[in-house]
Amino acid sequence: MTNDEASRDAADIVSAKWQRVLAYADHKINPATTRAAYAQPRLRELFPVVSHGVLYLNRCTGVPAPADVPVVYRLSGGGFQVVRESDGVNPGEPATLEEAFALVVASLPEGCGPAIVGTADDL
Repeated sequence: MTNDEASRDAADIVSAKWQRVLAYADHKINPATTRAAYAQPRLRELFPVVSHGVLYLNRCTGVPAPADVPVVYRLSGGGFQVVRESDGVNPGEPATLEEAFALVVASLPEGCGPAIVGTADDL
């Protein structure tokens, strides 16, 4: 398989997963969260995973994932907290989902590109 074929396969896998995540019922995740993330073109290239109502974006389609893409958490008092779980860095606490996902984009790891088929070991 060539690099171009692998990139197309990864893009197809990521796109299909986004379509499933965007269609999730609101008891799995707030649809506004997935829409706000998907509105960011750079985040749309990453592999989405939902767990316990939280959207995780990964640079690879398999596990283990590196956990170096920041995650957006809703704060109980309002607003959001953005945290990069790999090192605990908190780039900020924006008021809106749109601001939160813009902050995720601004805090992506260096060299972060579209997700690849594989695991963190393949990055």
